[in-house]
Amino acid sequence: MNINKINIIKKIIEKKSRRNSKYFYPLLENALSSEDLISGIKVIVSGQLTMSRKTKKFEKNFAKKIGSKYALMVNSGSSANLLATFAACNPMRNNKFKVGDEVLIPSVCWPTSLWPLVQAGLKPVFVDVDRDSLNVNSKLLIKKITKRTKVIMLVHVLGNSTEVDKITKIAKRKKIIVIEDTCESLGSTYKNKYLGTFGDFGTYSFFYSHQITSGEGGMIVCNNRDDYELLQTMRSHGWSRDLKDQKKIEKDNPKLDPRFIFVNSGFNLRPTDITAAIGFNQFKRLKAFIKIRDINYKKIINGLKKSKTWNNQFSFFKINPNVKPSFFGFPILLNKKYLGKRKWYLGLLDKLGVETRAIISGNFLNQPAIKLHKLGNKKDKFTQAQKIEDLGFFIGLPTKILNNKSLNKLVNILLKIDNI
Repeated sequence: MNINKINIIKKIIEKKSRRNSKYFYPLLENALSSEDLISGIKVIVSGQLTMSRKTKKFEKNFAKKIGSKYALMVNSGSSANLLATFAACNPMRNNKFKVGDEVLIPSVCWPTSLWPLVQAGLKPVFVDVDRDSLNVNSKLLIKKITKRTKVIMLVHVLGNSTEVDKITKIAKRKKIIVIEDTCESLGSTYKNKYLGTFGDFGTYSFFYSHQITSGEGGMIVCNNRDDYELLQTMRSHGWSRDLKDQKKIEKDNPKLDPRFIFVNSGFNLRPTDITAAIGFNQFKRLKAFIKIRDINYKKIINGLKKSKTWNNQFSFFKINPNVKPSFFGFPILLNKKYLGKRKWYLGLLDKLGVETRAIISGNFLNQPAIKLHKLGNKKDKFTQAQKIEDLGFFIGLPTKILNNKSLNKLVNILLKIDNI
């Protein structure tokens, strides 16, 4: 593409990409630059739309920057959890799992943190969270480890985490597989090591509202070559063609067409080179996004606390002292005196132009799908997860620094809770 055509496309994109929203303060903004979109357009023009060189380039760059030996791109963060789970449970790893073996998972989680585990035949054992950090209570999780525990699914919520090093150390000693769902925490570090790189597998999401975006997309990281090849195979139908011992496989199966040998179970979770090109471009700006969102996070807290009407109406989540967070949302917990008023208050915010959403999905044990599949133990009380559901929500954090006018308007709207 020549420079004139690129400049024309830039002008069209910049004009069209201004997001029309009924909200003064939306949950998410259009963080895609004209350069991001042009990188995708160039792939379309090339004719090579499916997974190819752009995907490989993004994977290698991602692994290098995150500090993992291998990275494998898929078509969503949910697909990353699905693939990591089925790879972890695959007989090629010699795990010898039995149906009914247990997996520990936080009670505040996303559906696709949970359902791949159930679909793989594991029995979920839910663990309550810490209300202040929003993440799993590590002491409770460690207490729930038994001889039946085969997998731990850690969910790093909104850029924060728990004592991940302690958990993974115990898991390694007990030969328990750890999957880190890092879909909400790309770029967060724990003791200067990126979240997602502590366990056997780490998963990430590039959904539109997350730290970076390729529209849809996800990534899995691991440090074991055999695991990486297993992920490659299962990402593409169980195909053998990406394996290092392809020649041996062909020799062992002389009657089969060497182009179509399937050595394992699998899915089609491949990304496109379009999303890979956009994701690669966005990933270069991750540190800049983290810095700006951190500034906005602190500006909102300071703005609320300096307001004349501030009276501890909210509490803000407690960041693990070992975590350097990467935010994309600003979580809020209402003071307990407003218990029962959350729905009314969020409705008020919506009318006044501030978009909100639940913290993940609240206490997932309340979802009808749990009852449908007869999961969970009725005797267990998830009191902290319930408080997060009853009192918690979050608002967005833009990738442009909030000006004083917008900040003051946001603070004034948020503090209208006392109009209840």
